[in-house]
Amino acid sequence: MKNPKIKINGREISEDSPPYIIAELSANHNGSIETAMRIIEEAKKAKADAIKLQTYTADTITLNSSNPDFQIHGGLWDGRTLYELYDEAHMPWDWHEILFKHAEKIGITIFSSPFDNSAVDLLEDLNAPAYKIASFEAIDLPLIEYVASTGKPMIISTGMADLKEIEEAVYTAKNGGCSNLAILHCVSGYPAPAEDYNLKTILEMKKKFNLVTGLSDHTLDNNTAIASIALGASIVEKHFTLDREGGGPDDSFSLEPNELNQLCKGVKVAWSALGEVNFSKKSSEEANLQFRRSLYFVKDMVKGESIYEGSVRSVRPGFGIPPKYFKHILGQKVICDVKKDTPVKNEYLEKPII
Repeated sequence: MKNPKIKINGREISEDSPPYIIAELSANHNGSIETAMRIIEEAKKAKADAIKLQTYTADTITLNSSNPDFQIHGGLWDGRTLYELYDEAHMPWDWHEILFKHAEKIGITIFSSPFDNSAVDLLEDLNAPAYKIASFEAIDLPLIEYVASTGKPMIISTGMADLKEIEEAVYTAKNGGCSNLAILHCVSGYPAPAEDYNLKTILEMKKKFNLVTGLSDHTLDNNTAIASIALGASIVEKHFTLDREGGGPDDSFSLEPNELNQLCKGVKVAWSALGEVNFSKKSSEEANLQFRRSLYFVKDMVKGESIYEGSVRSVRPGFGIPPKYFKHILGQKVICDVKKDTPVKNEYLEKPII
């Protein structure tokens, strides 16, 4: 079976291509369009494949209510209402066109996570090349259906979703017209401990859905993301900021520029190391073949003398007969005088063995 693939902005994404790295800008603009533009620039410098926004307002994602249902208890945003959080974190909609043009100018793909139909409409007006469904919206099947109707590539994060909910999201996307679909294994903790990730789940997701599969990683370093490549992750998404101490809602669990650069390098090295099943000798090994073990005479031998255990040893280097033939040469006579420290070769034996 061929590996599944999708394309975003002409870039093929599959296990046969280098991993696709998405830098998630999220709320890390901290209310400054200049900061947002710098984040895009730094993502490009780090060699990320794409920068991703989030498109919502407080009113499109929640209600302006202080009822207990709308209050946050625990975690990074303890004591705030949902409306307060999203009102601070959202990216003003009139920034989108400016940021899309800036990304296009510097040569990095830009797309977004819409959180309702009006966000999709805005992004369609900007000719977004793809859409990302956030984990919290993976159960919003009408939204997925609306995104699918655009015909654009879609990536769905699966944090908090059980298998049935993932199946429903995938079915809805496909049935709605999405033929370029990818899913991301995700743990929706901010941050999430590496031990919660159970990366072997990626293998099962690939087997069950036969879709391009990746990782949305909320751990605090790059180890989990790089490890996911060995399990077939073709996409890695990480939150990205200029300064983890910036004080914004998402800064504390985001990568800084040097870390994103290390991620982009690390996942590509991991991917290139996977290669294919290959038991042949590699070019980098050729020079060391001479240092493998072989059989050497360890005493002077006289023509007609029989070889016994004490006259031959398995040692480095490898210019003699391989050690596996040790028992085969015992008892044989040498057909000429041989000096000690000479490799055992057929030309010295009465009965050549190889």
